[in-house]
Amino acid sequence: MPDARRPVPGREPTPRGGIPASWRDHVPGAAVALGLGAAGAALGAAVPLLGGAVLALAMGVALREVLSRGPVAWAHALEPGARTCSTIALQVAVVLLGFGLSLGQVAHTGGRALPVMLATLTVVLLVAALLGRRLGLDSDTRTLVGVGTGICGASAIAATSAVIRASQTTIATAMATIFTFNVLGAITFPLLGDAMGLSQEGFGTWAGTAVNDTSSVVAAATAYGALALETAVVVKLTRTLAIVPVTLALAVRQGRRDRASADATGAGTPWTRLVPPFLVLFLLASAVTTLGWFPTTWEDGADTGARALTAVALAGVGLLTPVDALRRAGWRPLALGGALSLAVALTSLGMQAVTGML
Repeated sequence: MPDARRPVPGREPTPRGGIPASWRDHVPGAAVALGLGAAGAALGAAVPLLGGAVLALAMGVALREVLSRGPVAWAHALEPGARTCSTIALQVAVVLLGFGLSLGQVAHTGGRALPVMLATLTVVLLVAALLGRRLGLDSDTRTLVGVGTGICGASAIAATSAVIRASQTTIATAMATIFTFNVLGAITFPLLGDAMGLSQEGFGTWAGTAVNDTSSVVAAATAYGALALETAVVVKLTRTLAIVPVTLALAVRQGRRDRASADATGAGTPWTRLVPPFLVLFLLASAVTTLGWFPTTWEDGADTGARALTAVALAGVGLLTPVDALRRAGWRPLALGGALSLAVALTSLGMQAVTGML
């Protein structure tokens, strides 16, 4: 008669609490990431300029640094759950972002600024690739800082990092870089716009195309005037749609790399590596909103959920990111971010002058 106390081969024993050990290992890190994400989202709502995702990331990095200096390896105990949150929460957040993207609304109100946005995005991606390589930055860092500057800050970094499977350190470095120039943009753009004598609409278009994150766009445009704010928000929404073609292109590129690696090892490449399921769901969510099937009363909830989950995901990233790794990144990502911010600001003004929008 078999011993009832002996575990069945191939099956992991379940502890007294009824939670399998593999899941139980994820609970501490997931709970901490959820707590930090909630705190970051709440603080970000109170101080929109900082943003919940950046605050959650900073708190995660700080907590890891504190725990790693203790006699007990608490930081390592949090890693399984933090890693889960940094991937799953990030992918769900990206899907929720799709419900806020209506192609019809953009075509109706943001089409006039489309040439400006296409020009700025093209310039940013080219400068990111060329200058980033000259600075000795790796491909993932160049990509994340480029899309964060050219598209929409934290949201673009979230979507892109999930596609290219960037490391936690790379994500944290890109977020810190984007945050630095978010704050600078929100402070300096109203002063510069006033000095140049930009109209309300001209400034709104400039801020909407050249400031990174939505919170900083709103902060800068609010300081300039009501019409500037309205224009900036519409332009920013239109600019955010660039996530779709850019992430699709990156997914194809990543799929080719995976396929080449699989061919070298003789292994097959699953379709989920070529087109990540969360990206398909993101496109479906955007289509649902465009067709008017998503209730407008739910859009604020989807946006809030996306921001909260992004904060949770970035808290998980922070818990996995050692401070020493950020120090090793040095000044080069900041130099790239500064050059890209200057390039996008000048390109936006130049295109507006050429098209008669100033």
